Amino acid sequence: MSPSRNNSVLEQPAALPKTVTPKTKTKSTITLIEAVSIIVGLVIGAGIFETPALVAANVENGFALLLTWLAGGLVSLIGALCYAELATTYPHAGGNYYYLLRAFGENVAFLFAWARMTVVQTGSIALLAFVFGDYAAQFWRLGTGSSFPAASVYAALAVVLLTALNLLGLKQGKQIQNWLTVAKVLGLLAVVAIGLAATTAGLELETAVPAEATAANPSRSWGLAMLFVLLSYGGWSEAAYISAEIRHYQRNIVRSLCWSVGIITLIYGAINLAYLNGLGLAGMAQSEAIAADLLRQAVGEAGAIFVSLLIAVSTLGAINATILTGARTNYALGQDFPLFSALGHWQPRLGTSISALLVQGAITLALIGLGTLTRGGFGTMVDYTAPIFWFFFLLTGISLLVLRSQEPQIYRPFKVPLYPVLPLAFCGVCGYLLYSSIAYTGWGAVVGLAVLGCGLPLLLWNRHFQQSSLTRNK
Repeated sequence: MSPSRNNSVLEQPAALPKTVTPKTKTKSTITLIEAVSIIVGLVIGAGIFETPALVAANVENGFALLLTWLAGGLVSLIGALCYAELATTYPHAGGNYYYLLRAFGENVAFLFAWARMTVVQTGSIALLAFVFGDYAAQFWRLGTGSSFPAASVYAALAVVLLTALNLLGLKQGKQIQNWLTVAKVLGLLAVVAIGLAATTAGLELETAVPAEATAANPSRSWGLAMLFVLLSYGGWSEAAYISAEIRHYQRNIVRSLCWSVGIITLIYGAINLAYLNGLGLAGMAQSEAIAADLLRQAVGEAGAIFVSLLIAVSTLGAINATILTGARTNYALGQDFPLFSALGHWQPRLGTSISALLVQGAITLALIGLGTLTRGGFGTMVDYTAPIFWFFFLLTGISLLVLRSQEPQIYRPFKVPLYPVLPLAFCGVCGYLLYSSIAYTGWGAVVGLAVLGCGLPLLLWNRHFQQSSLTRNK
């Protein structure tokens, strides 16, 4: 007899570990619009103000530039379709953690949750906080002398404030995210309008970048350009961590992902069109602060100040959304592993896990301290997080293939089209980005791998802890 639509997503095959908790205590409180707001807020952060110049330096002409950003949206859509099948079939606050648990077992899932708590999510919050701190320090100076780490102070304050606001409950976190996303999108649309109205460079799609404009990058690479583009699109996968809280998730998860990726692709395409029209491809490739240069050229210094404020707001939105989704994996880790049981307490009235948020905030502050000591800030955090992020992203893509094979009886409200072509293509992209992140990162990646390695003795300790608990209860 085939499983019914009402309870099939909660059924477990006998092979699953007994510790798995497929039904969480979360409530379905997030609407479709709020889910789209969270995803758009996560993706559109500081990247769109930094990576277009790097992409322009690695393409042949304006047409290739726009095509590259469109291709990034297409790759993100393929990934979103894969995630939509996983999230609608297995709605769980643990997101990727839960998919890896079902596909590969406790060991891989534990290492992922440990990596997300100590490296991936907290590192992402820290690097976004450093961007906010850099721009905030331009407006409100703290301390005296050039050695005072004003940017780090602002970074830490942003993490503390937004973590505190999310501790008040999901309702407050959603409201803050909605307003920050609206402000961000309106600001970006203003940049687009100004750039398209500018007549300094003009829109010339076939004009190539002069050699002198890319002297620092003599060997242009479309693959490297795609790496920067996909970094800018990163973040849509966080929808998996709120899947159990989205109303009518069986249809709204797919809608939220597709709408979000579509909106982001349109915004990214429009703003690159504005950059291209206002600065030209050579001007984009040579720019160190592309949005500020565009507005400074079009409307003067006031425009540069405006875009700096816009970047600060955009980054705050991304920090808040990352904090909101990040604690969900910590909660799932506490639910399934006794060693971290303190993280597994959910407050239904607030719609959040206080202990998980506090641990996430504390680790993030420690990473801000690390970035301050190394004087690397943003760059150190990119090196620290990238290889581990893409490794587990690849495993999540593979988990879709594994679960289709292992659990064919489970009802899937949504199935990725053209299976297995699209999932295999997604895994191929993740594998390429894993290679690139290892090839282009510095010593920060070594630190990240070392922290991941610390999860192995903790995994053994958890087994001993679990066995001791069973022995005492006999």
